[in-house]
Amino acid sequence: MSQFQKISLFLLRISMGWLFFYAGITKVLDPKWSAAGYLKGAKTFTGFYQWLVGSDILPIINFINEWGLTLLGVSLILGIFVRMSSVLGAVLMLLYYFPILEFPYVGHSFLVDEHIIYALALIMFASLRVERLWGLENLFLKLIRWSK
Repeated sequence: MSQFQKISLFLLRISMGWLFFYAGITKVLDPKWSAAGYLKGAKTFTGFYQWLVGSDILPIINFINEWGLTLLGVSLILGIFVRMSSVLGAVLMLLYYFPILEFPYVGHSFLVDEHIIYALALIMFASLRVERLWGLENLFLKLIRWSK
């Protein structure tokens, strides 16, 4: 991999990390935030998304949304647990995609919106092991190897 490719992937990882961190932390810090409105407006798999709005489940869904996004962002920014968080983040992005899908239109797009792009970028991060590009996970691996 060329130095330009490494820098490009690093910058993409950091910028997506900030995007997810900011999206999550603003939800964590807003006591009035809830996923209920988004879920109630689901256009696809409405039964599933209406079930998630249930009074017993909604607090768990809100927690997963708030902290899932926040921790995904931290993971990408710091370069730790990127493979695991990227796969889980891609699943989360698909769960955001389906409620707004009115096949073949999704939001303001035709089939592909930002959630699909985010999911694909996260899958790329997992497959390319981008945590090894100036991430803390790489530093830990070097320390472990050095100590042996």
